[in-house]
Amino acid sequence: MNNILTKNTIIRLILIWLVVFLFMFFGKSIEGMYSNDYAAIGIFLLVLLTIIVAAFGVVKEADELAHKLGEPYGTLILTLSIVSIEVILIAAMMFGPEENPTIGKDSIFSVMMIIMNLVLGLCILLGGIKHGEQEYNAQGTLTYLSMIIMLGGISMMLPNYITGQGNGEFTAIQASIISGLIIVLYALFLYFQVKGYKHLYVQPAPGNMEILYKDRNKATGMDEHEEGPISVKEIVFRTLLLLAMILPIVLLSHNLAVLVDHGIKAMSLPPLLGGVLIAIIVFTPESMTAVKAAMNNEFQRAINLCHGAFVSTVGLTVPAVLIIGLIANKTVRFGLTSTETILFVITLILSMLSFSGKRTAPIVGIMHLVLFVVFVMLIFNP
Repeated sequence: MNNILTKNTIIRLILIWLVVFLFMFFGKSIEGMYSNDYAAIGIFLLVLLTIIVAAFGVVKEADELAHKLGEPYGTLILTLSIVSIEVILIAAMMFGPEENPTIGKDSIFSVMMIIMNLVLGLCILLGGIKHGEQEYNAQGTLTYLSMIIMLGGISMMLPNYITGQGNGEFTAIQASIISGLIIVLYALFLYFQVKGYKHLYVQPAPGNMEILYKDRNKATGMDEHEEGPISVKEIVFRTLLLLAMILPIVLLSHNLAVLVDHGIKAMSLPPLLGGVLIAIIVFTPESMTAVKAAMNNEFQRAINLCHGAFVSTVGLTVPAVLIIGLIANKTVRFGLTSTETILFVITLILSMLSFSGKRTAPIVGIMHLVLFVVFVMLIFNP
């Protein structure tokens, strides 16, 4: 088990659990320090860094389990691990000291801007500079974009154009039906992705932009689980490690929510920053992996990580947040503002054109990055 419980893993576990125990035993005393701005900033950075380190650990262990178990279990574990972190943090903000009905929408919209503009923009630009035009599986990429339009549209654009509860809110019946439809659609998408249509998400042979259905069994580059027999002991041990990384995030999420609410209120910052923070925490590990994949000329892997991450975010987080709102009787608003709607539509149109079956070009990456800068500007200067 030395190859599993490495020195870095042990250090990571000790550090994050040290912070957890610190808040468990001295939580009241620490909260009393929030009135001092400098102390509050220091405590916030400590909690934030701890949660990010734990998130990296979760992704690492989930990725190892994904390779060991193969599909579809590997994809499910990796996806559920990442999205569970997001749901935990959103729920903590929903139940925080301040009423925060838009935190779910803010988080998902921020994920979209970061993943589909900042990260993919960097992938296209840096990959293009290093390798020139890069190829990907055009048909599979279009299925991702179709899912993003479908799920994003009915969850975040539709609420502003129906009667509903008003103010971008679904009624209880609408929330229940839409949650069910999103879960079913995402489950079917995942089923086809990991079963009969896996070839749509595999890097094609050089010079091609697709893998035909009749050639699906001959496709190369598929992510298979590691060769050799699966060790049940190793699977159990890695699962326990995964839980040991997720639990500190659960235990510290309330403290982070309190600190974020306190900071936003004290410094008169835009409320959207809470959602941006959650997006950064959750998707930083995957974002770094995606950029590395593009730099290694594995552009389809970068697309799978980025587009797949956002599809999973909408497909699982939206129903989770709506269901939490229904059970806890919390107000949940998913309707985008007029500014967000314009950015949402521009991002979708630009993405459809960027991945319309042609090879990548660095200038397109710059366009995505400019749109992300516009998003950041509008947060602070609407």
